[in-house]
Amino acid sequence: MKNVLGAGAALLLTTGLASAGGLDRSGQSVAVIFEEGDYAELSFGYVDPNVTGSGPGGDSGDMAPGYTSVGLAYKADLDDRVSVAFILDEPFGANVDYSEPGYALTGTSATVDTIGLTFLGNYQINERVSVHGGLRMLSASGEVALVAPMPYASEYSGGSGAGYVLGAAYEIPDIALRAALTYSSPIALELDGSVGGNTLEATMPQTVNLDFQTGIAADTLLFGSIRWADWSETALVDSNLPTPLVDYDQDTITYSVGIGRRFSDAFSGSISIGYEAAQGGTTTDLAPTDGYVSLQVGGAYTMTNGVEISGGVRYVKLGDTVGSGTGSAFENNSAIGVGLKVGYNF
Repeated sequence: MKNVLGAGAALLLTTGLASAGGLDRSGQSVAVIFEEGDYAELSFGYVDPNVTGSGPGGDSGDMAPGYTSVGLAYKADLDDRVSVAFILDEPFGANVDYSEPGYALTGTSATVDTIGLTFLGNYQINERVSVHGGLRMLSASGEVALVAPMPYASEYSGGSGAGYVLGAAYEIPDIALRAALTYSSPIALELDGSVGGNTLEATMPQTVNLDFQTGIAADTLLFGSIRWADWSETALVDSNLPTPLVDYDQDTITYSVGIGRRFSDAFSGSISIGYEAAQGGTTTDLAPTDGYVSLQVGGAYTMTNGVEISGGVRYVKLGDTVGSGTGSAFENNSAIGVGLKVGYNF
């Protein structure tokens, strides 16, 4: 049922703002380590949010520009039990731009860009049990421009750090069952600023991903995931400012579940839903959404030469919230994401 999974996997590219919690974007999947044989993939994603608010300070206009993401992964079997993988992704990010004339925060903008490099190894203990782990490196850059509570602007660069990944999986190949649990450690970053020797300190959170799949009928697969991220331990702190740029109050848990169906040897499709609970209260005006519900569809086509092309479209209803700095109500907002992945089995 490999191409059934491909139809769903392309949807991971479209999470972006849809994964909402903190700065999460890619979801840090390690699924490539479970591909059969030697394998490589290249993926692209685009997210187009529509996030607007209104309140005492006027109408914000759409303050969340669209953005793209790119991913690359390679996996190789060293022998019958040992395999290795390399994953490049953009796991965390943000893109904010208040440009609507006359709004209280007009001129406020912020970006966060990251690149993650993960080196994994997997050891197959027996037919059903395996363990995986490795090193994850993260680099970050960004910029911010504030108009309140005081004008301030800074660029940030040179931030890098490292952490580790540990996990295990249980499989029953005859029914395409696999449950994989993966822990990622926190990664501390210190970025150099552009204003009087300032620095920006942040710790990307520890996370736990649980991914599950099983065949439920001929050519039909049930799949799902749960991701916990320890965002309550994360704050973005500029040494020049008296308070953090962003300070997250709560952890997030993100859920998804879906069904994939193989219609022929070449083509499969999938549909799934995603959910993240709203936390309530106010949120920072640099990320004025609170939870989400999403619906996504995907398809995968496998060529006779082993190349698989998969894609997905995701619609996200973003949760309503109130901006903590302006009192603006951000309601009835949404995002659309599209993803494309090309994979090849050697």
